[in-house]
Amino acid sequence: MALMQKRMKKNKISIGTRGSKLALWQAEWVKSQLEKICPDLEIELNKIKTTGDKVLDVPLAKVGGKGLFVKEIEEALLENKVDIAVHSMKDVPTEFPDGLHLAVICKREDPRDAFIISRKSEGRKQKIKIRKFNELPHGAKLGTSSLRRSCQLLNIRPDLKILQLRGNLDTRIRKLDEGQFEAIILAVAGVKRLGLEGRITEILPVDISLPAIGQGAIGIECRVDDKLANRLIAPLNHPETAVCVEAERAFLKRLEGGCQVPIAAHSRIISQKSGIKKHKSLLVMDGLVGSISGERIIKGHIEGNPEQAEALGIALAEDILSRGAGEILDEVYGRSVPAVSRNVAYLK
Repeated sequence: MALMQKRMKKNKISIGTRGSKLALWQAEWVKSQLEKICPDLEIELNKIKTTGDKVLDVPLAKVGGKGLFVKEIEEALLENKVDIAVHSMKDVPTEFPDGLHLAVICKREDPRDAFIISRKSEGRKQKIKIRKFNELPHGAKLGTSSLRRSCQLLNIRPDLKILQLRGNLDTRIRKLDEGQFEAIILAVAGVKRLGLEGRITEILPVDISLPAIGQGAIGIECRVDDKLANRLIAPLNHPETAVCVEAERAFLKRLEGGCQVPIAAHSRIISQKSGIKKHKSLLVMDGLVGSISGERIIKGHIEGNPEQAEALGIALAEDILSRGAGEILDEVYGRSVPAVSRNVAYLK
C-alpha cells in the first residue's frame, strides 16, 4: 500500500502486461485512454512473463491449470509492483485471488474467429482460390491452438488434419506462410488490433465457430482496496460489453471450465420493440460444450433481461449439463479416459 501511495503522490501509475505485441498494443491503448482522462499522469508499462509465455513447446491443454497468462501479473499486483493489470478477457479465470478484482471491461472488438489462408494458396498457380473455410481441400492441414475451435471445425469437416499451433500472432502467420499449414484460425480482434486485417480470408460465422468466453474484450484488474486506481480506470468500463461478458463468464464458471477446454459462448444485447415508440433490451446468448474429436457437440440458447446476465449464463450452463455436457467435460479434464481423435496432432 505504501508503494502505491508513493506512486500516486508522484502522479505515476504502473500497468502490468504480458510482453507480446498484442498484449502491449492493449496496454498501450489503455495507457492512451487514461492519459486523455488525466493528462498529467505518468504511466509506465511493466512487462511480465507468464507461464503461458514460457511454455511454448507444449499445447495449452496439456499444460493444464487456469490463469496461465495472468498468474504472474496478479502476483505483481498483490506485491504492489504494478497498480493495474491489462488482460485479454478470454485469458482471465472466473475466480480471483483475495484482494483483487476485475474492475473494468472495455468496449469489445469483433469477438469472432478469422480464417486465414497461406500466401501460397493465394498464388496465381492455385487452380481454385480458397475464399472460405468450407473450400479447404480434403485432408487439409489447419493450425489452431484452441480445442474450442478444433472441436467445432472437426464437427463440420472431420476430414481436416488439425495441428496445434502456439506462439504470438506474428509467429503463427509466419508458420502459415512457410507452408506448415493450408490455413490457420485466429481471433479477429487480435488480427485487427495489430493492423493485419488484410490477411483475413473469411470471418467465420458463429454457427461455424462460436467464440471463446470474453473474446475480443480487454479487462483491467486491480486491487480491491486501491480506491485511486479504481476511480481512475472506471470511465473505461463499457456497460454493454460488461453485461455480455458477465453472462459468458457465469456460463463458464458453472461449467468449471478454463480457457483451454472446448467451451464456447457468445452474448449480445439487442433492442426489441415493446409498444409504440418503446424499445426494450434483450440479452441473447448461445453456448456449447464439445468433445475433443468434434464427434459430439451440445449447444444451447437463452434470452432474457440483461440485468439478469449472471443468472442467464448459469441457466444456460445448467441446460447444457442436463443434456450430457458433464460427461464430455469429464473426459476433457481427464477424469476418465478421453477418446483421442486421429484428426488432432501436435506440432512441435
